[in-house]
Amino acid sequence: MRMTTGWRAGGPDRLERVPLERRDLRPDDIAVRVDYCGVCHTDLHALGAYDPHATAPLVPGHEFTGVVTATGPSATAFAVGDPVAVGNIVDSCGACAMCAAGQENFCHTFPTLTYGGTDRQDGTTTLGGYSREYVVRESFAYALPPGLDPAAAAPLLCAGVTVWEPLRALGVGPGSRVAVAGLGGLGHLAVKMAVALGAETAVISRTPDKGADARRLGAHDLIVSTDGQRMAAARDTFDVIIDTISAPHDLAPYLKLVAMDGTLSLLGQLGPVAVEAMDLLVGRKKLSSGGSGGRAGTAGMLRFCAEHGIVADTEVLPSADVHTALERLRKNDVRYRFVLDMSDLG
Repeated sequence: MRMTTGWRAGGPDRLERVPLERRDLRPDDIAVRVDYCGVCHTDLHALGAYDPHATAPLVPGHEFTGVVTATGPSATAFAVGDPVAVGNIVDSCGACAMCAAGQENFCHTFPTLTYGGTDRQDGTTTLGGYSREYVVRESFAYALPPGLDPAAAAPLLCAGVTVWEPLRALGVGPGSRVAVAGLGGLGHLAVKMAVALGAETAVISRTPDKGADARRLGAHDLIVSTDGQRMAAARDTFDVIIDTISAPHDLAPYLKLVAMDGTLSLLGQLGPVAVEAMDLLVGRKKLSSGGSGGRAGTAGMLRFCAEHGIVADTEVLPSADVHTALERLRKNDVRYRFVLDMSDLG
């Protein structure tokens, strides 16, 4: 086994710095020195639900960048010293219809998650990127293009690809009218990407406070969702609305803003939603969703971001400040993504 150091859950919302074991490299594995790891709301949820009596350890972190330090004998895609990025899935069955279509994120047998997943060969629990080293199949690591700051690029591997895939699947491009509901970790990247794709882009927010940021990110307009007159004026306007709001909310006001044959893509809220059929019927509107991305889509997203200079707006903290990052994230006190600098782990 390979030894490293990382942050393991010691109970709900509590992490401890401890030695961690990584597997010896299999033939198609690479070892990655983790330099920067993004802090995702998923990490908060996992820690909040963690049972300290659980037999499986929890090490969060599923959006990270680093450098290859070793390669297995059959690994040919990377060499020692190459900068790489790893996202929230690290394996899949490779045989189902979804994997054949390049959508490993929708694998019929469920993809192996970067943390809290089950390794397909030895059955161990995967431990995430809040650590100094990660061992991964080379086919689930991605070349980090030159010009992308590794700290600011880390959130692209979760938040970035989560908004990228529906933007591409829904054909967003020049002439498209796009609105992004919620300007947070997902939303600010959705704005940057929609603008770079050539779409006329607006932000929908509960208050006017995000107006300056929305325009800085490239949006042409801010629609305040609590302003009834403004919402009424925007009825049937947008071909695509990317809804990144994580809290439960009524979809009806947002569906009213969708143009005929347009789509509301629900990315932030997980769990049951209630929709009136009439809100879809009038205008032949569609409700869709998405999550993460396949290997081809993730690699394409990174190339696009490098070409257009897109990275996350981040606040970088030493990994020893992980509890500060989590507490502030819980209060939405971040614009727009925390990234942990793992160099303090040695």
